[in-house]
Amino acid sequence: MRIPDAKVALSTASVYPESTATAFEIAARLGYDGVEVMVWTDPVSQDIEALRRLSDYHQVPILAVHAPCLLITQRVWSTDPWVKLQRARAAAEKLGATTVVVHPPFRWQRGYARDFVQGIWRMADETDVRFAVENMYPWRYRDREMLAYAPDWDVTKDDYRHFTVDLSHTATARTDAIHMIDRMGDRLAHIHLADGNGSAKDEHLVPGRGKQPCAELLERLATTGFDGHVVIEVNTRRAMSAAEREADLAEALAFTRLHLASPTGVGHP
Repeated sequence: MRIPDAKVALSTASVYPESTATAFEIAARLGYDGVEVMVWTDPVSQDIEALRRLSDYHQVPILAVHAPCLLITQRVWSTDPWVKLQRARAAAEKLGATTVVVHPPFRWQRGYARDFVQGIWRMADETDVRFAVENMYPWRYRDREMLAYAPDWDVTKDDYRHFTVDLSHTATARTDAIHMIDRMGDRLAHIHLADGNGSAKDEHLVPGRGKQPCAELLERLATTGFDGHVVIEVNTRRAMSAAEREADLAEALAFTRLHLASPTGVGHP
């Protein structure tokens, strides 16, 4: 049995619609190793000094910063996507985070998309912070499919130094998660752990509640010496109470730690 050095972090997105500050409280109470800050419309998520105070107060390190790449964050930290990434890198450096998570561009961001692969390499060469580009998925409506990301939602088709794999996104894309991480190889630097059933919606279920190979992925990490971070990024919006939300996040943490400590082949039903 080999337990990797990977730390298990809580994405602040996992407590939405609660605040960034609430995520730090819950991470500390449940014993997470740290947090990944989703930079979004919550002013605290955009404020480096406020984040530093939360981290110090709760004694919860900030392990990663998720750049504001979502549709709802198009005006957060500038409308220029390169400025967003520069600010995300600066935040990570100041907060002691080792990773910036970034999505591939939307197809309508033509200039950004055209220069994205080379631009990410340039930025990665300027810092010790890892820019880990995250797999996405096609957008679907009924029987129609729209390719919303460029150069591609499948980031393994392009050359990046580091990758993030998101298992809710592999579910929505209806692609084989294990084959994807095989293609990523030793460039896999960051995990967004969640589950999904292949719905057209990005479900972000608690690991173990869907059809993705969450346990298999974690057990594989235990044999490869993975030294990145495993981040719980689940949707708790339907929780009926704070206690129910916390129970979901405790279950996700327990699942992750169990399978990170399991030899390959153990723990499957």
